[in-house]
Amino acid sequence: MKANFHIWTAFFWLTLWEGVSLFLNQPLLLPSPLSVAARLGELALTASFWESVARSSGRVLCGFALGCGVGTLCAVAASVRPRLREALYPAVATVKSIPVASFVILALVWLPSRSLSTFIAFLMTFPPVYLGVLEGIGRADAQLLEMSRVFDVPLTRQVTAIYIPAILPAFRTAVSLSMGLCWKAGIAAEVIGLPRGTVGERLYNAKVYFLTADLFAWTVVVVSLSVCLERVSLWALDALSRRVGA
Repeated sequence: MKANFHIWTAFFWLTLWEGVSLFLNQPLLLPSPLSVAARLGELALTASFWESVARSSGRVLCGFALGCGVGTLCAVAASVRPRLREALYPAVATVKSIPVASFVILALVWLPSRSLSTFIAFLMTFPPVYLGVLEGIGRADAQLLEMSRVFDVPLTRQVTAIYIPAILPAFRTAVSLSMGLCWKAGIAAEVIGLPRGTVGERLYNAKVYFLTADLFAWTVVVVSLSVCLERVSLWALDALSRRVGA
């Protein structure tokens, strides 16, 4: 049933897109799905297409990995040191509130354009991961923790048997949220900073030269990468959850 639902919704929106495109009869404003698919096929046959995809993916994923790692470490430290939690609160609230464009413009003063997407992806990932892991640590079963202390259970065993199962559900939600934010914000940073040979630069060029089919094709690429990488990340976390019994 779930697969049929997805097929039906995809068919519905593609049909609607085609209908509106035929009604407008203005490929410059709204190209048809077939023309976008054809253009995407043409782009996929070029080496520059895959170079741009690889370059942008590597930078965004690097920022995502850094955000997950630093966010997790800071959450663990903040759970032990309440003063650190208080100190980090304004920074996390600020990152959550300030528009991405503001961060990108400020980052252009500090960083080369090629590092923008990594930095912005890191900023988009850190708050949800930090807050999710911190929440998960707080949900760890207090009775189990007390019993583990009474019986002198090693810390490594406490982490794998108590803390990780408590953290994983919140961490999974944070990863799901962060991956989409990373791609949207990271590509937006590339569109503003224009590092050479990236997806963001291709999107900008398509807009400047009124290559609407290219604009839609690259947008499909970004959405597909975001969805696929999110699915892979969640699959890996679900496998880990089953292994630890979360």
